[in-house]
Amino acid sequence: MSAPELLSGTALAVFRLNGQFLSAAERLARPAGLTAAWWQVLGAVLREPLPVAGVARAMGVTRQSVQRVADLLVERGLAVYEPNPAHRRAKLLAPTEEGRAAVDRITPGHAEFAARLGGALGGEEAFAEVRDALERLSKALDGLEAPGGADAAGPAGV
Repeated sequence: MSAPELLSGTALAVFRLNGQFLSAAERLARPAGLTAAWWQVLGAVLREPLPVAGVARAMGVTRQSVQRVADLLVERGLAVYEPNPAHRRAKLLAPTEEGRAAVDRITPGHAEFAARLGGALGGEEAFAEVRDALERLSKALDGLEAPGGADAAGPAGV
């Protein structure tokens, strides 16, 4: 198989995986009153408050999409904006106790789904190998530029 065919096949597999993960995340988050996107953004700030741009970088999405979700989380009392000592205008997003409780309600279903998926992959070691391969792919893409300076995985196609 040629490199372009491998690239296209890999991209299609990852696009399908993305859809599958989003669908699973929606099913897991719904009983806790969250959406997959709300869960992702809250999850990004559970350990420490971050500016919206920092959440977007961690998730690999646009700042604007995270800003919309962050504003909804704040509006619903699941998160708050806090002062940022490092930057006057870029406030930090932090979960409220209600936001933490919502994420906590997802934990049992998440653990059960993770165990089932790990079993389907052949155990924790095989699961870790899959994760490591995906992380290597992501790091390789981070380090590349497509001809003409566009991002390697840009919307023009792969």
